[in-house]
Amino acid sequence: MNAKLLMSITVSAAFALAMAPAQAEKAASNLDAKTAEIVKRDFRDKGIAKATRVNQDELQAACSKYVDKLPPKLKAKLEAKEAEAIKLPVDGKFMGDWKAGEKLAQSGRGMTWSDKAEDPAGGNCYNCHQLSSKEIAFGTIGPSLLNFGKVRGNGEDIQRYVYARIYNAKAANACANMPRFGHMGILSEAQMKDLVALLLDPESPVNK
Repeated sequence: MNAKLLMSITVSAAFALAMAPAQAEKAASNLDAKTAEIVKRDFRDKGIAKATRVNQDELQAACSKYVDKLPPKLKAKLEAKEAEAIKLPVDGKFMGDWKAGEKLAQSGRGMTWSDKAEDPAGGNCYNCHQLSSKEIAFGTIGPSLLNFGKVRGNGEDIQRYVYARIYNAKAANACANMPRFGHMGILSEAQMKDLVALLLDPESPVNK
C-alpha cells in the first residue's frame, strides 16, 4: 500500500475515533430530547395521577444517565443527600402493629388515577419480596425477607435501620428498585412503623 495513502487512512481513523465520544454524547442528548418530547405529548393528568410524576429528580436522572451504574463519587454524594433527608419518628418509636403491617404488605392499592387522594396507599411488599413461608405468591426483584427479625433481632438499632430503609432505600443504594416510601410521601409514618413491626416482631408471620 502507498505510504501516503496509509498515512491518510491512519489519520482519518484517528480523527474518527476522536470524534466518536462527542458524536455519541450528541446522539444521546438528541435521544433524551426526543424522549422528553414524547413524554410531554403522551402523558396527561388523570385523577390523582399527575403527569409531573414522570419528571426526574437529580438522583433519578443520574441513574438513568449511567444506567444504574453511577461513578463512585457521584453515588456517594447522592446517597448522602438522600440520607440527610430521612425523617425519623419524632416520638422515637419505630415499631407499630405487625398485623396492620401484614395487611399493608398485601395491598397494592394507591396512587393510581382511580384511587382517591384520601385513601391510604398499600406497601405492595409481596410484589418484590418473600415475607411469609405460607405465602405462595411473591416477587423476587428484592431479596427474601423471611426470618428477617428472627436472624437480626428487634433491638432499637435494627428498628431504626429498617425504618430508614423503608423511608428511603436509595440512601443506602442510590439506584435501588425499592420505592422511597417516606421520601415520596407514599406511606405515612404510622404505616412505615407497621411494616417495621411486620419484619421484626417475633409473632409476625415473617419470623415464624
